[in-house]
Amino acid sequence: MERTSSRPLWAQLQDDISARIDAHEYDDAFPGEHALAEEYQVSRQTVRLALRSLREAGVLSAEKGKPPQVVHTISQPMGTLYSLFASVEASGRTQRSVVLALDERTDAVAATHLGLPATEPLVFLERLRLADDEPLAVDQVWLPARLARPLLDVDFTHTALYAEMFRRLGLHLGGGQEEIVAVTLNRTEAARLDTRIGAAAFALSRLGCHRGAPLEWRHTVIRGDRFRLLSRFSPGSGYTLHLGTQPSSSAAGADAPGQPGTNQFCGSENP
Repeated sequence: MERTSSRPLWAQLQDDISARIDAHEYDDAFPGEHALAEEYQVSRQTVRLALRSLREAGVLSAEKGKPPQVVHTISQPMGTLYSLFASVEASGRTQRSVVLALDERTDAVAATHLGLPATEPLVFLERLRLADDEPLAVDQVWLPARLARPLLDVDFTHTALYAEMFRRLGLHLGGGQEEIVAVTLNRTEAARLDTRIGAAAFALSRLGCHRGAPLEWRHTVIRGDRFRLLSRFSPGSGYTLHLGTQPSSSAAGADAPGQPGTNQFCGSENP
């Protein structure tokens, strides 16, 4: 700690703790305020200020009555077709899923998004996604059964849906639309994700397309404290942000994504 620096001690402490977190020094346990104050020879108030900023940034957990822990987040790029499986594995963590449902059924809402009749049979896959055995997301996917029935025999405990779609069906997603909404967890979602009711989360809705036609409708709820979105932009490519007060997946009218006969988000994909 540089006592003569113009940078406050709490900010210096925050920088040093952040570097140690990035070096995975605190993966097993995070020290208490008293231990940090002794190690850095600063007051507990200085420690509290440093830790408060880290909690507000989502780097440390801030559950009442529990010691702080490092929050390991999964980073996900925006504007690209991605696999949550691959994102977890790329972070150095082990991806595993608990399959909650894998069957053939009808679902009028999902069928509408896929541009199909309400009674069209669909393959439905629901999984609890885990990263190092910690709940990360609840993922629901609907696919046209006439194409996806071979997937009913797959063990999705530790494999990627998109890899199995290509391997068994010869199909891959070439584009589509994804909407991300900030939500709070209800009782069922909180129980599945092992957190409190009302905790912050992301709700992702995706219409995935293959050769200009809808192939996948997906709805995923992800813990907000274990997931972050990254976006890159440049003067050449720019960055497009669409703002609205109503989720487009529930919008009415001819411009709503996934409505029968439109499929405008599939028509613009790269084959």
